[in-house]
Amino acid sequence: MTLELRFFANFREAVGQKTVEREYPDDTTVGEVLADLTDEYGLDLFEEGDLRPQLSIMKNGKDVVHLDGVDTLLSDGDTLSVFPPVAGGSYRPETTT
Repeated sequence: MTLELRFFANFREAVGQKTVEREYPDDTTVGEVLADLTDEYGLDLFEEGDLRPQLSIMKNGKDVVHLDGVDTLLSDGDTLSVFPPVAGGSYRPETTT
């Protein structure tokens, strides 16, 4: 099956491009794809066997945390998007008085 893998922010920098198309066997899981990406690009995606906290992995626009997590099955034509943790707080524009 063919998957479209999309990368954002520092993950895009590590991979060297925004989108990669890859072939995987049928019934491949999100965890298997992410393990391949970790091995190939050195992406820091796991912590003690689970996805790192605050990491967003989206299958066709749905966070895999709300599906079956790393055990979510993928199908031909799926898009898997990898977003790094987002840090920050509220934005307060500078004002002058």
